Amino acid sequence: MADGLLHPLLEQTYAAFAQAQEQVRPRLHTQGVGHVSYVGQGIARVHGLHEVQAEELIRFPDGLMGMAFNLDETEVGVILLGDSQHLSAGDEVRQMHRVLDVPVGEGMLGRVVDPTGRPLDGRGPLPTVERWPVERPVTPIMDRAPVTVPLQTGLKAIDALIPVGRGQRELILGDRQTGKTAVALDTMLNQKNKNIICVYCAIGQRSSAVANVIADLRERGALAYTTIVVAAGEDPPGLEFIAPFAATTIAEYFMEQGRDVLIVYDDLTRHAWAYRELSLLLRRPPGREAFPGDIFYLHSRLLERSTRLRPELGGGSLTALPIVETEAQNVSAYIPTNIISITDGQIYLSPDLYQKGTLPAVDVGRSVSRVGGKTQLPAYRAVAGDLRLAYSQFEELESFARFGTRLDEATQKVIERGRRVREVLKQPQYEPLPVAEQIAVLLAVTTGLFDDLPVDAIGPISQTIREEVVRRETAVCRRIEQGERLNDADRDALLQRIKIIIHDYSG
Repeated sequence: MADGLLHPLLEQTYAAFAQAQEQVRPRLHTQGVGHVSYVGQGIARVHGLHEVQAEELIRFPDGLMGMAFNLDETEVGVILLGDSQHLSAGDEVRQMHRVLDVPVGEGMLGRVVDPTGRPLDGRGPLPTVERWPVERPVTPIMDRAPVTVPLQTGLKAIDALIPVGRGQRELILGDRQTGKTAVALDTMLNQKNKNIICVYCAIGQRSSAVANVIADLRERGALAYTTIVVAAGEDPPGLEFIAPFAATTIAEYFMEQGRDVLIVYDDLTRHAWAYRELSLLLRRPPGREAFPGDIFYLHSRLLERSTRLRPELGGGSLTALPIVETEAQNVSAYIPTNIISITDGQIYLSPDLYQKGTLPAVDVGRSVSRVGGKTQLPAYRAVAGDLRLAYSQFEELESFARFGTRLDEATQKVIERGRRVREVLKQPQYEPLPVAEQIAVLLAVTTGLFDDLPVDAIGPISQTIREEVVRRETAVCRRIEQGERLNDADRDALLQRIKIIIHDYSG
């Protein structure tokens, strides 16, 4: 008899409990109100938000926004996305019930924005209406296409020796003041009239340096196809942390429209510093060099979003040029080695070459492209196939020759040829060159036509060759630009034209 009464009583108890839960749950969900328990430099800890999700937006007083980051049992660690000087413990906060997002669309071109999408250029509100999450899943492997199309940087030292393909991730690294940003900017300038969108993400840079970059792009007509995302060094670390993810989302919009996009992260060293600062303030355990253990995963999930889509998905591509700063040429430090292992190659800029005036200061021996060789135009392979190895050998021989050792005639010729190659590879900033002009000069130096000229004459004669070849060999130049092979007739025509120019110059 007791058993017969027990089951109805249990059922009534469970029904009452479930009814109470249903009455409480909507009230908690719609309320979403908590209070600040602690405020730090760029972070806050909040209690009372029991149903908040990771990366959800939190509204603080006076319109300050934050992003839920640590979901602990009794409180939520929030990254602040603005000035927190007026914030204090006890202030009320509310859930926004949406994750952090950023505006995307054609209206972003030519604009300067912060990582949350607020315009910084004084040109009024953005005309875009669509917003995408800052953190998005990477493209599945089966939706990716091989990297086979070149992305021309306009720099002879890179296009000929360390080529970059559309959809590739090529790291630019080196010490301070070695021209890392200059290489990235020249690459962006070279995309003019090539139907390639550019996104420049400044992370932790001085505001004056970012202003100079914007002015240079605007002066040279590159801002029209560029979006600039800025989290300056004086901004809260939360903005620096989300900046590259927001910039990537803006770029992915164009990629998924079937467009080719180039994104520059300048630089990921400061991004890692910002993440380390936030993590330590939020009491995450430190690891090597005090960086949290997931710093590798942070950058890998960022850079894995760069790819080339299959043709049936539009065929768009996202090419990444992340920049990393080294200290005293220490390439084996934690962050550089992490990102080297994530990317498809690196362009190393040497302070020694920079101080000698060899610009761009690309160290050919320590630079590599693990993908770009498959994307290089056939004309480059015809004129610069062995140039990389020969140039590396020249640098070793030149170092050896400084000891005053007597050299045989063949070795001396290798050194003299290498010095002329080095002069040819020099290139002023903001002067990216078309493919045909690069091919003409490289053909001249690799065939030995410059061997009898003085080294200081290489620069002026190269300028003349580029101008004359473009003016008089238009058909050959057009075929080179279209990606056709350099056949014997085209090669002979270029060589004959170059010989005439050198003869007139010498005479």
